[in-house]
Amino acid sequence: MNKFSLIVVLALFSTALFAKNILVIGDSISAAYNMPTEKGWVNVLQQTLNENDLPYTLINKSISGDTTRGGLARIDKVLEQHKPEIVLLELGANDGLRGFPPILIKKNLRELIKRCQESGAQVLLLSMRIPTNYGKRYTDMFYNNYPDLAEEMDIPFVPFILEDVALAQDMMQKDGLHPNEKAQPVIAEKVWGYLEQVLDQ
Repeated sequence: MNKFSLIVVLALFSTALFAKNILVIGDSISAAYNMPTEKGWVNVLQQTLNENDLPYTLINKSISGDTTRGGLARIDKVLEQHKPEIVLLELGANDGLRGFPPILIKKNLRELIKRCQESGAQVLLLSMRIPTNYGKRYTDMFYNNYPDLAEEMDIPFVPFILEDVALAQDMMQKDGLHPNEKAQPVIAEKVWGYLEQVLDQ
């Protein structure tokens, strides 16, 4: 092996040694619903990490239709399997759309955050809003779970991650609930603005 080859091997080994995982636990918003996986915001965010030469690999374990209860059922396994440094937690919207009690949603999110922290991972909470089908009181109680938990658990959170796209018809799919491909870079940029602060800590 010549000197150049040895340097390359050592560089690759060093990168692998120090590479860290960022786990994404979410629902259809993070699962690239109704589009190629590579077009989703998680993959766009990975490109941003790569462009900034940051040794992080995004592991996307989002499932369309998932709820906080579903997240709890699988969180321990994925934490053990991937041992993430950071968890991006984006769950709760499907609970809200089904009218689950906000206090139950909050309880489940709290437990998800707790288990992530107990595994040694930092948590970045990605918040969602829901349509006002169940009235303003329910909608407000649902959304307030996110900032309330962020304060209670001393973690950062991203305000409504679809804030810049939800009211833009050209960025939403026909169902009015899911962002389209055009919206994915916008979502990735919003999440990156907060994730970057976590990485700088």
